[in-house]
Amino acid sequence: MPDLEPRSSPSVGIASKPGEQRPLPELENEIRTVYTADDRPWVIGYSGGKDSTTALQLIWSALSKLPPESRQKTVYVIASDTLVETPVIVSYIDKTLDRINEVASRTGMPFKAEKVRPRLQDTFWVNMIGKGYPAPYRRFRWCTDRLKIQPANRFIEEQVNRHGEVILVLGVRRSESATRAQVMSLHRTPGEILSRHTVLRSAWVYSPIEHFSTDDVWSYLLSIPSPWGANNRDLVTLYRNAQAGECPLVVDTTTPSCGGSRFGCWTCTVVQRDKSMEAMIDSGQEWLEPLLELRDWLASTAEPSRKHEFREVRRRDGRVRIWGPDQNKIVWGPYKLSFRREILRRLLSAQMRVRQNGPDPEAALISVDELHEIRRMWRTEEGDWEDALPEVYRDVVGGDLDWVGEDTTGSRALDRRVLEEVCAELEVKAPLLRELIDLERDLQGLGRRASVHERIDRILSKDWRSAAEVFEEIGWRAETDADEIDEEIDAN
Repeated sequence: MPDLEPRSSPSVGIASKPGEQRPLPELENEIRTVYTADDRPWVIGYSGGKDSTTALQLIWSALSKLPPESRQKTVYVIASDTLVETPVIVSYIDKTLDRINEVASRTGMPFKAEKVRPRLQDTFWVNMIGKGYPAPYRRFRWCTDRLKIQPANRFIEEQVNRHGEVILVLGVRRSESATRAQVMSLHRTPGEILSRHTVLRSAWVYSPIEHFSTDDVWSYLLSIPSPWGANNRDLVTLYRNAQAGECPLVVDTTTPSCGGSRFGCWTCTVVQRDKSMEAMIDSGQEWLEPLLELRDWLASTAEPSRKHEFREVRRRDGRVRIWGPDQNKIVWGPYKLSFRREILRRLLSAQMRVRQNGPDPEAALISVDELHEIRRMWRTEEGDWEDALPEVYRDVVGGDLDWVGEDTTGSRALDRRVLEEVCAELEVKAPLLRELIDLERDLQGLGRRASVHERIDRILSKDWRSAAEVFEEIGWRAETDADEIDEEIDAN
């Protein structure tokens, strides 16, 4: 991190191309010109980090110099809440958004701050514990699209539907990487200020700090007071404690995911080590240790030679996929249901420890809605006749929730044991028969059973071999399966 002492004057560098310094008033004049040029609303992506804070503060400062009648166009400030953000960052962003809304309302500024979140079916824990998606790794970052891109894009598309077009303001800088510089130039006509969004139709991108260096950013933040009353030195402290960069608002696949930056999800297993979390713990926030322990444990499940310990041989579509020159490698499926129960148990235990030792006695690492949705998925999609989730919850938390009752009499653990005994005697695959029974129960009371034959065919067409049978048939051994396979195959 560069020297963070305040400079003598906020002479930050802004330019039409790198190396051409322009005075700060000229940049603010450009911002006002773009803002007043049309009626397209602005959407600012705010992550809480230094770059997005600089962009937001610059725009606020520029627009504050307009007369009230000229700043009627709404500027939406959206922060992406993946629901698995580092709690320290969540607290900082929540306070900032509240302050922005309060000051904007009081001073007549056109800013409106809010969070965007993934839909219930797209959350991290519903996908991992409910569906069995494995911990994300370099070739399979299934989380980015669900947790970040889709929520932000839904908000932007809502504004497009209301206003026709929008201008998306991003705190991105060319100096961050050569790839970023190339992408920023790709969709812009030379000499133009705005560029077409790479994915979203009717959305334009404005990057007011694109030519700032890191020193420029810190110089600006430490020289110009925050217009909404924040102390930018708190941000400096946050960076020093985390020893990391920010996680930008991600709106398409050209925006790099956090990677080595750790102003992001505490569950991120794409990086080898969570140095940011480690630094926070070392700086005195020991209550974060349960999160780091759980994250490191989840990361260990991505070891190719250990995938057979945690994952099914069948994919979510019910098929077994074999690959490799000798056809003796397996494209592993979702986490086993038994392992998902263990993830839930450890997650709830971590939540209890965070509540006991952290600043918030009601901190939630997983929401009640997510627990209900995961339970539903286990019951309806995974043949969880034992109804294990409420039992796990009671064992760990010591209390209970208002669990939704079932309309029909569901199968229980005793039914499963009886079924398995009968199937063993008759040499019938118990999981196959269990799915057919669940289908019959699902169709009870329906006057018309449309597509019932297709649903039966889908069940019968699944590969019902056990893992041991598959291993024996292909001659599989753990030491032969140490290679990873391409993400396109491993994504279902």
